[in-house]
Amino acid sequence: MTDHKTEPPRQLPLDLGHGTGYSRDELVVSATNREAAALVDRWPDWPSPVIVLAGPAGSGKTHLGSIWQARANAVAVDAQRIGNAITGLGGRPALIDDVDKTAIEEAGLFHLINEVRGAGATLLLTARRFPAAWRVRLPDLASRLKAAATVEIHEPDDLLLAGVITKLFADRQVEVEPHVVQYLVRRIERSLATAMRVVERLDRTALERKTPITRALAAETVSAMDEGQGEFDV
Repeated sequence: MTDHKTEPPRQLPLDLGHGTGYSRDELVVSATNREAAALVDRWPDWPSPVIVLAGPAGSGKTHLGSIWQARANAVAVDAQRIGNAITGLGGRPALIDDVDKTAIEEAGLFHLINEVRGAGATLLLTARRFPAAWRVRLPDLASRLKAAATVEIHEPDDLLLAGVITKLFADRQVEVEPHVVQYLVRRIERSLATAMRVVERLDRTALERKTPITRALAAETVSAMDEGQGEFDV
């Protein structure tokens, strides 16, 4: 029988830092992301060939985009090398994650949108801001973006955050009392990425100390995060 303490860390289903496609069943849905989740479910019956998922960091945009990428067999396009990807699409849908993280490659995005529309395909863009805030200078691109459908994703609410934390622990085969989950919901930054980091740290610390995950351990870990102690790599 394998000792859990010696097992390597399991890959999390909500690992927002990777481009892996995840099962739709892994997605926790609440009022904050319900519209975006419904959009993923509706594909290819979309109101526009170009969709923008807009929301703050840690709101789950990348996770939703990854689910859609797997569902649509879409090509992941690097936001900094859009022009290079156009010829290789072959009529397939395309995904650009964090398109507004740096300056928009305007000519490339304009030609990509035209390529997608001409092929009868679809394009999903995830961004922190609405297209109107991207300060696009190319008039033709601005016009194309105005025709896109934009869906807003909000910061996780209590229901979503509690569901994600519970699921992250369950995926690690760790049982945690509901009052510990509620404590974490009240104390951590309202971000799915932060939830992942605190769960990973709590699981690792509990294994090292050979103790269950208690409210006291949760408080200690959150306080360390608040003070910026240690690295929380997932």
